[in-house]
Amino acid sequence: MERKTVDELEGVAEIHSAQMSKQQRLLRWADLLERQANRILNSLMEVEYVSPQARAEMQVDNSALSVAFEDPVLRAEGLKSEKFGDAANFFELSEDEAHWVVCYCHHGRQVDARTVAGAVRDLARTPRSSAGGWFIDAGIRLASRSHFY
Repeated sequence: MERKTVDELEGVAEIHSAQMSKQQRLLRWADLLERQANRILNSLMEVEYVSPQARAEMQVDNSALSVAFEDPVLRAEGLKSEKFGDAANFFELSEDEAHWVVCYCHHGRQVDARTVAGAVRDLARTPRSSAGGWFIDAGIRLASRSHFY
């Protein structure tokens, strides 16, 4: 049997890889964070106070988004960078959900990876939606003002 690398096959065949679901991507990110539970991560600062364009470009070294982008599996699945917008799109998170995971106003300037893993795992476990400033979670309506203006 002749063996070829994926790079060699791409020239002669169409390669399809299995795509992870949103929940699988979030759980993988949570697992990556938990494997480094004591790692101190930097939070993004004042996410809610910048324009949507600037927010999409936000990134900081050694953040929870960095942990995701360090993973070759998530990059192969399509994670383009450790920027807020790329990560929110890849993990299919609303801006409020992504803000909840990475902003300093929820975790402080620095946070251990274990804490962020819990937040990510919660998103994977409980689908949330926001509409008109209300969060609907497991059938319970909770008043919540959006941070984004």
